Amino acid sequence: YGEGFEKVVIPAPRRDETKLQRLPIEDIMDGDCATIFAGTSSLNPMQSTVFEAAFHRRDNLLICAPTGAGKTNVALLTVASHFRDVDLIRSDGARSLDIGKKVVYIAPMKALAQEVVEKFSAKLKPLRLIVRELTGDMQLTRAEAGAANILVTTPEKWDVVTRKSGNDENSLGNQCGLLIIDEVHLLADERGAVIESVVARLHRLVESRQRQVRIVGLSATLPNYKDVAEFLQVPKTGLFFFGPEHRPVPLQQQFIGTTTKTRDRWIQIQKMNKICYDVVIDSLRRGYQVMVFVHSRKGTGETASALAELAQENDTLEAYFVTKGKEGTNGDAHSRYKDRVMKSRNKEVGLHFPNGLGIHHAGMLRGDRKLTEQMFNDGAIKILCCTATLAWGINLPAHTVVIKGTEVYNPEKGGMMDLSILDVQQIFGRAGRPQFDTSGEATLITTYDAMQRYLDKLVRPVPIESNFIKQLADHLNAEVVGGTVTTIEEAVTWLTYTYLHVRMTRNPLAYGISTDQLADDPSLRTNCRELVETAAKLLDKNKMIRLHTESGNLGVVEMGRVAAHFYIQAESVSTFNERLENDSSPSDEKLTHLICCASEFENVRIRQEELDDIDTIIAKACPMKVAKPVHEPSDKAYALLQAYISRHYIRSFTLISDTNYIAQNACRVSRAMFEMCLKRNDAGSAVKLLRIAKSIDKRIWWFQTPLRFFEDELKSNVYLALESRQAGGQGYDTFDYTLSLLDLQPREVGQLCHWSKGGKKVQSLIGMLPYVEIDYLVQPITSTVLRFHITLHPTWDWHSRWHGGVQGFWIMIEDGENNRIYHHESILFTKRTHPEPISLDVTIPAFNPLPKQYFIRLMSDSWVGVEQLVPVSFEDIKMPKQTTVHTDLLDLTPLPITALQEPKYEKLYVKYGNFNPIQSQLFHVLYHTDTPIFAGAPTGSGKTTIAELSLLRMKRLHPKGICVYIAPMKSLARERLKEWKSKLGCQPLKWNVLELSGDTHYDQKVLNKADILICTPEKWDLLSRGWKGSVASDSNVSHGKAFVKRVRLLVIDEIHLLGEERGAVLEAIVSRTRFISQHMAKEKEQPEWTRIVGLSTALANPHDLADWLGIDTKGYSMSSMRGLYNFRPSVRPIPMDVHIQGYAGKHYCPRMATMNKPCHAAIKQHSPTKPTLIFVASRRQTRLTALDIISYAAADENPKGFLGCGEDFIEAVAETIDDEALRHTLTFGIGIHHAGLSRSDRDTVEKLYLDSKIRVLVATATLAWGVNLPAHFVIVKGTEYFDGKTSRYVDYPLTDVLQMIGRAGRPGFDTEGVALVMVEESKKNFYKKFLYSPFPVESCLAGKMCENLNAEISIGTISSVIDAIGYLTWTFYSRRVKANPSYYGAKSSSDEDIEEFLLGVVQESLQKLEEHKCIKVESGDEVDRVVESTILGRCASNYYLLYQTPKQMELGIREARKIINAAVESEKIDSNAAVPKKKQCAPLQCSERLEEISVAWILYALSNTHEFDELPVRHNEEHLNAELSENVKWGADVSALLNPEEERNTYVDLDVMADPHTKCFLLLQAHLERAKLPISDYVNDMKTVIDQIPRLLAAMYYIAVQDLTIGGNFDLICQFSKVKQVLNSRKSLCTDPLFQVKGFTEDIISLLNQRSKAKKIATPILWSLRSKSKEDSEKLLKNLLRGRKIQTDKMIRSIFALPFYKIEKLNIYSEIAKSTGRRIGKLQLTLDIDAGQSRNNGEPLNLVLVLGTSGSRRLLTRWEGRIHSGQKEIKLEFDWDMANESGSEDEGIVILRSFFEEYRGLDCEILCPLHS
Repeated sequence: YGEGFEKVVIPAPRRDETKLQRLPIEDIMDGDCATIFAGTSSLNPMQSTVFEAAFHRRDNLLICAPTGAGKTNVALLTVASHFRDVDLIRSDGARSLDIGKKVVYIAPMKALAQEVVEKFSAKLKPLRLIVRELTGDMQLTRAEAGAANILVTTPEKWDVVTRKSGNDENSLGNQCGLLIIDEVHLLADERGAVIESVVARLHRLVESRQRQVRIVGLSATLPNYKDVAEFLQVPKTGLFFFGPEHRPVPLQQQFIGTTTKTRDRWIQIQKMNKICYDVVIDSLRRGYQVMVFVHSRKGTGETASALAELAQENDTLEAYFVTKGKEGTNGDAHSRYKDRVMKSRNKEVGLHFPNGLGIHHAGMLRGDRKLTEQMFNDGAIKILCCTATLAWGINLPAHTVVIKGTEVYNPEKGGMMDLSILDVQQIFGRAGRPQFDTSGEATLITTYDAMQRYLDKLVRPVPIESNFIKQLADHLNAEVVGGTVTTIEEAVTWLTYTYLHVRMTRNPLAYGISTDQLADDPSLRTNCRELVETAAKLLDKNKMIRLHTESGNLGVVEMGRVAAHFYIQAESVSTFNERLENDSSPSDEKLTHLICCASEFENVRIRQEELDDIDTIIAKACPMKVAKPVHEPSDKAYALLQAYISRHYIRSFTLISDTNYIAQNACRVSRAMFEMCLKRNDAGSAVKLLRIAKSIDKRIWWFQTPLRFFEDELKSNVYLALESRQAGGQGYDTFDYTLSLLDLQPREVGQLCHWSKGGKKVQSLIGMLPYVEIDYLVQPITSTVLRFHITLHPTWDWHSRWHGGVQGFWIMIEDGENNRIYHHESILFTKRTHPEPISLDVTIPAFNPLPKQYFIRLMSDSWVGVEQLVPVSFEDIKMPKQTTVHTDLLDLTPLPITALQEPKYEKLYVKYGNFNPIQSQLFHVLYHTDTPIFAGAPTGSGKTTIAELSLLRMKRLHPKGICVYIAPMKSLARERLKEWKSKLGCQPLKWNVLELSGDTHYDQKVLNKADILICTPEKWDLLSRGWKGSVASDSNVSHGKAFVKRVRLLVIDEIHLLGEERGAVLEAIVSRTRFISQHMAKEKEQPEWTRIVGLSTALANPHDLADWLGIDTKGYSMSSMRGLYNFRPSVRPIPMDVHIQGYAGKHYCPRMATMNKPCHAAIKQHSPTKPTLIFVASRRQTRLTALDIISYAAADENPKGFLGCGEDFIEAVAETIDDEALRHTLTFGIGIHHAGLSRSDRDTVEKLYLDSKIRVLVATATLAWGVNLPAHFVIVKGTEYFDGKTSRYVDYPLTDVLQMIGRAGRPGFDTEGVALVMVEESKKNFYKKFLYSPFPVESCLAGKMCENLNAEISIGTISSVIDAIGYLTWTFYSRRVKANPSYYGAKSSSDEDIEEFLLGVVQESLQKLEEHKCIKVESGDEVDRVVESTILGRCASNYYLLYQTPKQMELGIREARKIINAAVESEKIDSNAAVPKKKQCAPLQCSERLEEISVAWILYALSNTHEFDELPVRHNEEHLNAELSENVKWGADVSALLNPEEERNTYVDLDVMADPHTKCFLLLQAHLERAKLPISDYVNDMKTVIDQIPRLLAAMYYIAVQDLTIGGNFDLICQFSKVKQVLNSRKSLCTDPLFQVKGFTEDIISLLNQRSKAKKIATPILWSLRSKSKEDSEKLLKNLLRGRKIQTDKMIRSIFALPFYKIEKLNIYSEIAKSTGRRIGKLQLTLDIDAGQSRNNGEPLNLVLVLGTSGSRRLLTRWEGRIHSGQKEIKLEFDWDMANESGSEDEGIVILRSFFEEYRGLDCEILCPLHS
């Protein structure tokens, strides 16, 4: 057809419109769903057909329809349906489903993703639904991705996201509830393997989690669409296929193939241009616009010029091309755009515009592209020459579309290739404008051969096949890393979910499978196994996974994890391994070249015509040497990568494309290589690769100045001047040189930079460079282990523009000699916490001999050149000697219980018969001597019986003696109480067993009757402080002397916890006990010492501990070492196998999720029918772990496998459970246990587990110490927990891990126990080495030195500096300082150095105490100086406060006094106004505002003390605190209350909300107002706060009453009683006191107040009713409630259940004190008390009397006591002269106020004249 070409025309198909259905929107949708389709009157026929399936069902869908048929609106239908189903939009047919709420839309190209984002955003904006793009170009923060409702992404990006998601339910991948895959026919493309991987992963996730995710596939017409439907698991009702007749505009297609025989490319292009012109002019003559698609940016301009030239030659340019000067809209449009075109920076836009032509490609500026699109839309230009990106990205249709040429350059292939049929269909889809045209025309101009290929693909489509085999190894590695595939068998199952498997069964020959093989094995599992094994062997060879050939197990390796997360091909990993192993210290050049050797760059092609340009690039832009001539793709990539970093301008289009491709991939590859070298502990390579990665990312070389980061802030000559002055070498010290400029004057810096005025600006920019000050302390732990305590102080000026919200750093500890990294960690500094330091504790191996130094290296993760290297010298480090002594277990015959020789005692152990081997070996020393004991043995060795034997001896010798048992945790104390009450508190012994912990309180009489006292360390510390009886009489330690004398046995359980946070308290207890014993022996008050028994796990340094406990460890007699027993960890009654497994992953939650499947597998292997105990770190993890194990059990088709009873029984029990999650899991035989459960729930689940009704219990780690629930198999799932104090994850102490695994093995049931410890991969070797060789126990006393010394000073044990040093010699601290001096900072272990060190410690501590007014130190000789306690010091000791707290309280009291005085003055309160007569009781009526600000300030002051510094504020809790502050009356502070005229600040400062003191104040308010707490963690936090407040309030009160002379103190002291009333009643001050009374509703109280005002009753209603007789009170109540049918008798009974008193006698007089000659005032009071039926169940009530002056409001005296009904005589003494100050000799008046601290509204006030 024609000269030099052939043409084939395919006419447009016709369709019968009358047979097609169109559904009107208003008839089928309502509410928000209809809003999404605003502007659309009806659905088109295709959309109407699928509407029912898309909108009203949740089946998977596959829609096959031609381009332009409206598939995007089908996607919108499913989106609307999904958001309706998850309650995000309003609709009449809404239903709330438990599915993921996010929609994920996978688009094949970034350009199409952008178009989808724009379209969906416009549709969903009215509903406030957020649409975000997540592609390589558009990175989102975690918060942005979390907030998005729809994520539009590419297959590769979503593959990476889901690879990292694992089983973490909060991860992005697992929040998806609807997955839309556009252009799903891409399965045939090379990228199709990614879609197969994503879909297969999703199908398996749905099955394992039993949570539906809907899949919607959108595709062009496919021949084998049923295969794709099977792959997507689409049912028949969800499969729709539409032919070309469903295009909205029928399309005529024509294919033109040039038949020119010449090879001359120029002639071919000319021929195509001529044909293109003919098509274009034909369309223009008919009045249509034309889009011409070419395949290079340069080609757009060339084609536009060629068309203009041909039009000029044929004299058609002015007539048809140009719109200038013509009438109508096109002419107007031309003139409108003329000025804008003139301003365009793109010359070609202005060049072609006068000819009616435009160009469009991705290389143009965004503004120019938008301008061209608008001009074409408005008709200002008629022909648009563009690249294929326009077809995908922007919906810009035209009547006629032309594709000129089909050869496309592909940088991945490194050559020209055919334009894909997908692109052709997409471009053809742009032909025909639905609103204007009845048909469209599309023309393809290509060579004749290519035309035949395209016709064949269009007319006779070939079924699409899978490309998955090529990438099988990479995708298998991703599944292994994600934890979804752990064996070859599972890998085979995974492969059956792919499209590959579907096509293998349909077309086996295409995959090398014979029909006979298919017949023998219809599921092709054998072939799948071969494929998987081949891939697994390749991965194993490349060290990416571990393949155990015998078992078929597949294990994760760090190299594979990195490759999966960074999308690195297996072939590249193989190359990296080989090169790095052959070169131990590669240079920067070699590493950069190695990056370019990755298989990702093997398709970069070297073309002959580019060689000159590449040589120019090498000469001008490559600082690292490149071999010439360039022969290999890696060399070309190496040169272009350097040119990219150097920002070199490249002219060649193909080289620009190659450079962009190389740069995009090189950054990812270099990051992957960096992490691989980190995992290999290769220090040199890792550091260099991080430099390279940052350089690629920022396009700045590491040897250039880091100031280049600030880009346009400085001129290029400044950078060059600075770089020319830098020191030589490899340029690693640029940061140090840049920082040194801060030491110069700005003028000098300006001279260096050749910019005289710019010195100050340069220095200000240097101040923004992220410099971190590094402090470190090296502590030797053992002879082979060092601990580095590193503190990082960020010192730079934070600027959001340059630093954003977070700055990341890498810290590494290196051995420079061996080029080895011993520790690496990623550190994040946040803007919110800046400039707070970050502290790290790192354990590092040490070798003999110790190297001279290690290095701490800190490198910014993003700032090029910003790195610091700090040498750590070991010259002064003294390594401790390793002398662990173990006691051998003797082969003794187990002693029978008759050895006790006491029938009463023998009855305790009847069920045992014999003592176990350890108990038998210790029996004589325990039962027949009073030697102190240290017993170190593993958990489960029977140490409780050891304690009991020592107790039996003590009670046999001293029947009235007391045993104090110290349990380090409340849960352990409760367990021991429960056990000993039933064992020792019943027949035959009937001993009185009491618990004294934070939850319990007893008075002195009850304590004195105790035989056994079970205490927490803090409680006994407080009680034993009163051993001298010298403390204040009103404190709870005042009666300690007699009690402490009776203590004959002190048992300390788990004494190895001495080395942890609370260890300082244990140290104080033992040291004081031994000191008391010695003191009493000297005074002959008690000839025998108190026996101390310490129980522990096996220790590395038992000698120090034993010596401290009083055991003779240094003598040489026969009795030496008696009492010291340190058995090996292997000495257990039941042997135990311990397995340690490592799991990769930096982030905690995803790592925990990957452990769940191995957990289930381990239970099946080790304990399928026996009880299993799983320890996790948090309540949330108990639930997630239990639910995942249920899912895996269900996948094994055995969901009830862990149930040990009938289903009816367990379902009946589940009905009684309060917790929803526990109720669910119990029915599957799995229990959960944590502190958030109710007591009854915990008891139920414990009993079910003990009775083997349920076989798996998932518990928080605290259960290891509390309830004794042994198991056959114990799993420790993760060894970290979130520490709210430091807001990061920290490791459990090893002692905790040992305690957990110690629960394995049930005495009497098991012959062995099994334990599995799951740890983070890098910690695996640590646990292998140290789990059974624990570190020596070190002292923690230094952290609490001030508190301990203050306590001893306040009770009189220490009275001078020398006494303090002497006290320290009793401590474990002094023993460890001598054993390991470098750990504590002492010079050596010589006596002189130790004495000097202890003196320094004492002096430093005493100085701190003196600064905080806790002590007074007299001047004199530094050793003999006298030390004296103060009020604040005694307060800290008596009330167990931190030494800084009393001073804070004193300041709070002063401020409170000012506030109260100001309130009294401002409101001009006449405190006597409410008192009608003198010496008569009247209600105390203070202003509500005065009471409110007083109570609020006191509570606020308490909240801000150091006691709450460590109240946890967890991740994101600042937002919860902000929310809570809106719901409580006072808010985050009292500023609004103190300044009522100012509006409450609505601005939320998240830094304030993240403060623990703010949270404490909010929790206090929530407690008072009974406000709803945001999460369950706050319930425990509130309990922590409320438990401490009474003690702190008492301490503050103690300080306030000490100074009687200060004016205003009287009102302040009264307000303390108000605070107690508010706390006890939990009624805020704004609530009427009548709410305390049963039967008084809000309506009744409102009516009473209304009518009492009308009757002018001056006194409050509650007072009026309670102060009268019952008869009068009932009359008054009936009078006030007349007209209401209410039974007043019950209400009166409730009123008179409240306490009240009447004054029988009141007498005031004065006497002269004989000793001082001062006049003393005396007030005698007789009260007739009716205690009522108080809420205390017969307990006495607390009555407080406060006496003060009426003028200056000074406090005279106070009285506080517990009262019962009856008469009570009270005598008060006060300063008579102070009382008279407000009046003359005859007119002095004092005020007496009384308060019942349990009730509000019953406070009285009496005016007492001094002279009556």
